[in-house]
Amino acid sequence: MPSYHSASGSVPENLFIELFSETFGAEKAGYLYSQYHFYDIYQNSRYADFVLEHGTRRVAIEIDDEASHNKDIISSHKFYDDLLKQNSMIYLGWDVYRWAVRQMQTQPESVKDELRIFLGNHPNFKEIDDYLPQQRGKALDGSKLELKQHQIEALKALQMMRESSETIALLYHATGVGKTVTAVMDAKHCGGRVLFLAHTQELVNQATETFRKLWSSVTVGRYMESIKQPNAHVVCGSVQSVALHLDSFHEDAFDYLIVDEAHHASADTYQKILSYFKPSFTLGLTATPERTDDNKVILDIFKNTAHKLDIKTAVEIGELVPVRCIRIHTNIDLTKVRFNSIQYNIRDLESKIYVPERNKLIVDTWLRYVLNKRTVVFCASVKHAQQIAHLFQEAHISAVAVSGDMKQSERKEFQDKFIHREIQVLCACDLLNEGWDCPEIEVLFMARPTMSKVLYTQQLGRGMWLFEGKESLMVFDFVDNASQYNMPQSLHRLFKLKDYKAGQLVVAPNRKKAAESELYAQGEKPEALIDWPVDATDYEVVDIFNWQEEAEGMISQMEFIRRVDVQSETIERYVREGKLVPDLVVPMSEHRTFKYFKEDTLEQYAKKYGWTIINDSNRKDMFLDMIRQMDMSYSYKPVLIKAILLYADDRGRIQLDDIVSYFRSYYEGRRASGLIVEKKNSIFAKGEYTDKDAKRNILANSFKRFEDMHMLQHTKTLGIVQVDEAVWKKLSTEEKVEINHICDDKLENYYSRLGKTK
Repeated sequence: MPSYHSASGSVPENLFIELFSETFGAEKAGYLYSQYHFYDIYQNSRYADFVLEHGTRRVAIEIDDEASHNKDIISSHKFYDDLLKQNSMIYLGWDVYRWAVRQMQTQPESVKDELRIFLGNHPNFKEIDDYLPQQRGKALDGSKLELKQHQIEALKALQMMRESSETIALLYHATGVGKTVTAVMDAKHCGGRVLFLAHTQELVNQATETFRKLWSSVTVGRYMESIKQPNAHVVCGSVQSVALHLDSFHEDAFDYLIVDEAHHASADTYQKILSYFKPSFTLGLTATPERTDDNKVILDIFKNTAHKLDIKTAVEIGELVPVRCIRIHTNIDLTKVRFNSIQYNIRDLESKIYVPERNKLIVDTWLRYVLNKRTVVFCASVKHAQQIAHLFQEAHISAVAVSGDMKQSERKEFQDKFIHREIQVLCACDLLNEGWDCPEIEVLFMARPTMSKVLYTQQLGRGMWLFEGKESLMVFDFVDNASQYNMPQSLHRLFKLKDYKAGQLVVAPNRKKAAESELYAQGEKPEALIDWPVDATDYEVVDIFNWQEEAEGMISQMEFIRRVDVQSETIERYVREGKLVPDLVVPMSEHRTFKYFKEDTLEQYAKKYGWTIINDSNRKDMFLDMIRQMDMSYSYKPVLIKAILLYADDRGRIQLDDIVSYFRSYYEGRRASGLIVEKKNSIFAKGEYTDKDAKRNILANSFKRFEDMHMLQHTKTLGIVQVDEAVWKKLSTEEKVEINHICDDKLENYYSRLGKTK
């Protein structure tokens, strides 16, 4: 297996990304975090091939060669070490999935089917944000406040916290003195939608009554047991019910989150909810702690679990330093470098960037602009880092190459020398991605071309920590020529800024950026740039087109097919014939493109061609309508549905072999009872059929209409039929009983008609 600590990926990595893109869409591949660093249980440094945030779960994906798990081929040490790595991932609470290189090469459809099974047909991927700072929070000692007139002083304290950019509060005081009333009045003052969480039905009911009494102008609903009122302005729910049905809520559904009895927050169900929702403010309520450190523990749990601050917000409130930028254009051409959704082909990239001219430009830039400032140069590989460090050394600059392949003691020695200015430049490959925080970093050189927003942002974050006397971080973007679709990341692309002036603030508090803009407009340098050899009048318009961001709000062709009630073949033919024109076409290679449509384009074509738009809110109702209005040339459809109701698991999945067994038992049961089996031309009426014949019949007849409507899917390589998850999860027990009765009635009427015609 080749080392992943080279440039932007290996051949197996690229192959997996291609299969992932074909399964979920190229735009979703941007959520894959390649070579994610973590520590095993012995605190050894490790890298996972890929990591994903999937809903509230972290998923690790490992790509192995044929020998990786064969202890007869590899050494026992390597075999046990691989087991330790996997077990450590599981210990961290991750889901772990593994595929072999050979499997991806020879059985790509199986890998794609397995991805759909493991991650779902419509997964909820999120960006990994480990490199971002925590949200701010404080504990408020309610026992020391004059809690009168609906706890006015507590409300004032909470408002002051928000004005100081605190997003999380812990309110603790003795039981029975009005914590819930304080929370209700503060939520009412903020005005947005509220989710109140408690761990017992009694507490949920009490909170519901308090909200209705004190905030009568809005709807107040409950979410527990059989009572589900998710669309109310205020939802009071049990932790258990909300945690089990997170997919019923959008992550941005609530502006204010209240957690009663917050000392339970370390439990998995609470953690799951806290990590899912993105409220503007979170308030934890708890009784006065017995020990002074108890409230700190609870507050840390809230802060560690909640979503991180974004970079712009963190800079605005003073958690991170502002960032400046100088763009350095190279003469390197990346337009012919092959790429997939998130990274360049490593061999193509190496042939382009491992050239003396580009390396010399990096060192010359440092000598001209930087001198004596602690600098990290992010390089594309260990080899690249060594080349750059050697050139610095030839110029009598103290520089070293550092990477994850080095011994930890050696890395620490270099890092300590860097902090104390004994080393001026660190040429890094991957090492600093693993979470080494060095607030003393003054300058970053982005010398590694990458299409990955996550990787670029993480590298940027390494230099943004606050340090006394550090006015800002200076970033040098080395800009290589590229096409619109394989353009590497840069600060201006990351923050969508078209206007560039050398040394200007890219990320900073608005007032500071506005003040500097006035100076630039007058052709003057800001004071912070006096020592930098830049011209204040230099100006450049940056092409910030980013196809992944363009596609993010669009619908891929595979999603278009899922959203309308017509066959996939029809959509594909309409696209070929020009009857459906995509809003964005992304050429991944000479023979491979991805097509995307805007939401209103979908609506226009649906109206034009008379298609019904299907979404998660009406998908279940459409499924029920299909069952109720089921037309039947044969008895197959209701028999199929009855088989699914009988055998499906909690995700709506059923083995096709089980469906075949049910078909056999149903029709052979009728034959044994002397009843009409089916029409004479049916294989089940003839009686001489194999399981293969039965499968072919089921998939060609009863299954096809449901598949065309995207209500059922058949995973061919795994032999699984699945009801669409958005349908199955929302079907109540009563509705399943109704469906079974409808199928029985349909079958009774069918055989009654069939008997009269014989």
